[in-house]
Amino acid sequence: MALSLARISATALAASMMIGWVATVPSYAAGGGTTNTTVTCKKGKVFDRKKKKCVKAKKSSGLSDENLFEAGRNLAYLGRYDEALNVLHLADNKSDPRILNFLGYSTRKLGRIEEGLGYYQAAVKADPDYTLVREYMGEAFLQLGQVDKAREQLNEIANRCGTNCAEYAMLETEINKYVARLN
Repeated sequence: MALSLARISATALAASMMIGWVATVPSYAAGGGTTNTTVTCKKGKVFDRKKKKCVKAKKSSGLSDENLFEAGRNLAYLGRYDEALNVLHLADNKSDPRILNFLGYSTRKLGRIEEGLGYYQAAVKADPDYTLVREYMGEAFLQLGQVDKAREQLNEIANRCGTNCAEYAMLETEINKYVARLN
């Protein structure tokens, strides 16, 4: 089964972190190459790539939306949904489909499926070709027992990236598991 890079990264992050936020940043080796260094921030802090240090996650911190997106996504994948929401809500660009997607993901994982769907729909409106949001939206529909709508998202993914992309494989697997439970 194909796994998305995001889910693989989330698993690695979860294994390496017990508290705080983790960022992977490039560091430069003496031979001229680059390696990745993992930076762990304490709870309530986010790694600021520009300042190259952990800063308090608050509106006045001057964090870029990119920093906030990365921190929110990583917190969400670590299962720290409330923290993810707090960080993502600090972003200036509330219409960034990636931010909307992880607002949806976090609220859905907290059991607020309808609210999550609202974020997903806004993300799709902003970028109809964003297949990861369509995969998560399909999962939300499955949580609501709406297999037909999940299959619609699977078809939309197929139309955008084919049947060999990771998002297609993930949603297809979830649909198959759901249908198998019904039988």
